[in-house]
Amino acid sequence: MAKREVPEVNAGSMADIAFMLLIFFLVTTTMDVDTGIMRKLPPMPEKVDPNIKPPPIREKNLFEVVANANDQLLVEGNLMKVKDLREATKEFLNNNGDGTCTYCTGVKNQRSSDNPQKAIITVQNDRGTSYNLYIKVQNELVAAINELREDLAIRKYGVPLDELDEDRQKKIQKMYPQKISEAEPVDLQ
Repeated sequence: MAKREVPEVNAGSMADIAFMLLIFFLVTTTMDVDTGIMRKLPPMPEKVDPNIKPPPIREKNLFEVVANANDQLLVEGNLMKVKDLREATKEFLNNNGDGTCTYCTGVKNQRSSDNPQKAIITVQNDRGTSYNLYIKVQNELVAAINELREDLAIRKYGVPLDELDEDRQKKIQKMYPQKISEAEPVDLQ
């Protein structure tokens, strides 16, 4: 009896098919991109004059937020939970201590900020501060400013901030500027 040959499968085009599938999945797959924290840095001065001194900042216009290596938050010298940071920030910014802010609704505490234009939030982190706490603090500070802007837009124009035209949005943003100064991390211990 004669031997029958077993037909072979032609695998010559398998590499082409695999390559086409690879190209297809590379083109159609989307990648998540972390955007980071949106901060606009001041422009670099062309030449620094050593005779020019920075403008004086009154201590009461500084809102100090310190995060240590144990992920504890010290706000204005007092221990605070992250969940309370937003309200404390809003109280500080909206204080109207000098009475010049016509749109502020704060309690006019003489030991707190004069007005939102003069108020500065300063953040200091320990080198051992967790990234999680760092992001939570940044989120709470920005959320406090955004809530004040939103409230002002509704009081002044009767609509939320994102429904205003660009000029009015800029006016509201100028009334509650985002002045967050971040110091370089140190070993606080």
